[in-house]
Amino acid sequence: MMPVGEEGCTCADLFDSAPYRTVIADAQGGVRYWPQLVGQAQAERWFTALRDGIEWKTLQRPMYERIVDVPRLLAHFELAALPPDSPLAEMLARVRATVPGAYTHVGLNFYRDGRDSVAMHHDKLHSLVPGEPIALVSLGDTRRMNLRAKAGGRACGLDLAPGSLLAMSHASQLTHEHGIPKTARPVGPRMSVVFRARPA
Repeated sequence: MMPVGEEGCTCADLFDSAPYRTVIADAQGGVRYWPQLVGQAQAERWFTALRDGIEWKTLQRPMYERIVDVPRLLAHFELAALPPDSPLAEMLARVRATVPGAYTHVGLNFYRDGRDSVAMHHDKLHSLVPGEPIALVSLGDTRRMNLRAKAGGRACGLDLAPGSLLAMSHASQLTHEHGIPKTARPVGPRMSVVFRARPA
């Protein structure tokens, strides 16, 4: 695994002086990373409120002719019908101020420990509005996201810190995959809050 920006990796580091880092460049903004959308105290408040205040679900999926649990907890909401007293509207305002977009939905993933993960994938293109970004806020413990060009090559590793923001362009879903691998090292709970623009 190569960290972001090292020679031989498909990722780029183009804007060292900016408050964000361009991880993958494309005509729609590529993949950009803000290490501190909010401070630690705010990130902890958001994490606690969402962990304790929304209904998390366990989903199942077929795999190798059997049914298995998806290795993380999930929740999904339309932005027009957010749960009361949640910080999601506040989070959306902070995201929109940084990465403007016609967001309509939010999906949440709760990784309880290092055994929870998500395999390498790209977002389903038919479920996204073309040209609109995907904005991912990380809360809780730091976890590594892998990014890999679909055409092959070595993966880039990007450690997503609590209170950080990762923005992925629609175009990047055509060219790259991303995932959160399992890890044997001790890690605490981590949450991703992902804002997307869905077609009507």
